Amino acid sequence: MWVPTGDQVGVSQGRLDYPVGTVLSKTFYYPVNQQGGYLRSEDLGENSSLALDQNRLLETRLLVRRQSGWEAFPYVWNDDQSEAFLRVAGTSMPVSLQGSTAVQEFTYFVPNENQCAGCHTRIHPDGGLEPLGALAHQLNYAPREDETRLTVLDAMLEKGWLAAVPTLDEAPNWQDESLSLDKRALAYLDMNCGHCHNPDGPADTSALLLDGLSRSARDTGVCKPPVAAGGGAGDRLYGIVPGQPDASILLYRMQSTEPDEMMPELGRAVVHDEGLALIRDWIATMSGDCG
Repeated sequence: MWVPTGDQVGVSQGRLDYPVGTVLSKTFYYPVNQQGGYLRSEDLGENSSLALDQNRLLETRLLVRRQSGWEAFPYVWNDDQSEAFLRVAGTSMPVSLQGSTAVQEFTYFVPNENQCAGCHTRIHPDGGLEPLGALAHQLNYAPREDETRLTVLDAMLEKGWLAAVPTLDEAPNWQDESLSLDKRALAYLDMNCGHCHNPDGPADTSALLLDGLSRSARDTGVCKPPVAAGGGAGDRLYGIVPGQPDASILLYRMQSTEPDEMMPELGRAVVHDEGLALIRDWIATMSGDCG
């Protein structure tokens, strides 16, 4: 994140309003061997770099706040990892990913400029592009390596990018095993699904709300029949069947890689095994039935 010198991010009703000129940058890379891994916050510094013999850079996406709203710019890294080039029409490339147990071969898709709206238009259908992870409640967490427990919002305050930190509960970390399965699962679904599955989002017609806010169990899919899933329901009757992960549409769509079935619809080509295991365990511990 970069905020123009002298400007601050506004806060209104718990929402962040970034000033014109703000740049949000996200780089996608994959480990290519057992030594490859993910940079920790303590590794990030002015002179830090990614070990390119262990990882492959694929794409750097920019969201830039213009006077007229946010604009998206996808940059694709060249084969020798020395430079990234703007690809407004998107592209695809073969990838070998070193997973936790084996190497996965798949095709990585870079979205074109228009496809960015598929996820970044949080208010459907006429809202402009908006950041996804750079929301107040998503930034109200302390990285696990941060022994000072300084949240991202606190760090923004220290930089002078915020006048005050909004009063919010700290965001649950879905990987924190000291938290309840319920908190971890809802945090995971908020991060991966909530940008569409909210009352104003592109998936508002589904009546499935996964943005982490406290609502009825049915709103989150428990014993809820599908509205517009079509073949994506996999012949299952309900979004979530308590105690029966394999009878639940939610799990079915998470573990599919078919374009007309998988969720999220964009932004992935493989199954996220760790997330799938979490949601499976969460559903398995639910009591009750849909009879």
